[in-house]
Amino acid sequence: MTDITLLVVDDHPVVRNGLRSMFAAAPGFAVLAEAADGREAVALAEELRPDVVLMDLRMPGGGGVEAITEITRRGLPCKVLVLTTYDTDTDTIPAIEAGATGYLLKDAPREDLFNAVRAAAESRTVLSPDIAARLVTRVREPRSGTLSAREREVLRLVSRGTANREIAAELFISEATVKTHLTHIYAKLGVKDRAAAVATAYDRHLLP
Repeated sequence: MTDITLLVVDDHPVVRNGLRSMFAAAPGFAVLAEAADGREAVALAEELRPDVVLMDLRMPGGGGVEAITEITRRGLPCKVLVLTTYDTDTDTIPAIEAGATGYLLKDAPREDLFNAVRAAAESRTVLSPDIAARLVTRVREPRSGTLSAREREVLRLVSRGTANREIAAELFISEATVKTHLTHIYAKLGVKDRAAAVATAYDRHLLP
């Protein structure tokens, strides 16, 4: 049986080294390379075509969600398994919407991680139990509006007078991605500018 090939993406060298060592010691896996940010991850994913990309989310120099979006846009065959410490809706939902096959937290037991990689390689969805439970609850709750979690986060910062560049820095995304989110927000709310978007969001109780 052919080894499952991996690309490990994390901005912390200690984490990358630990994951590489862990998979090297387990049969059935082969780590092809490591990347320290999202941009490097996309380039290596296109060059090496691993079966699975283990992707952190918040990284200087290019975040995980943007990398997942680009991997999906390019039609690369690899599956992306998010492995991060962040489990809020503003992290999980954009990653899944961008095309992630699975989402695990870094405190997951080793065997759970191995099984998750195997499942991702077979295109099966894998979610941390806590995240899965929260997503089920979220689906069952009445929707507060048409905006995604990430769009509400962007709009919340806009309502505070935050500039696009500062929003990008705070959310670990590119300025171009912020502009894309704003375009979607305007379209969903039926407005043409930031002020109208904020006013409409407050009117519809989309902002606290």
